Amino acid sequence: MSRVVMLVLGALLALFVLFNFILPMLMGLLKVALIIGVIGLLVFIAVTVVGKSSSR
Repeated sequence: MSRVVMLVLGALLALFVLFNFILPMLMGLLKVALIIGVIGLLVFIAVTVVGKSSSR
């Protein structure tokens, strides 16, 4: 009986840690990666436009 109780408590603790610590951290990393990607895309477009306008 105590093994079942400990198993349930362990599963609840694992879910608590997952939803309160790991998922927000992953969302923060995803947001940072998205911002860096958008900045990189804007720089790429700017360099392409300047390169095409200066070659003519």
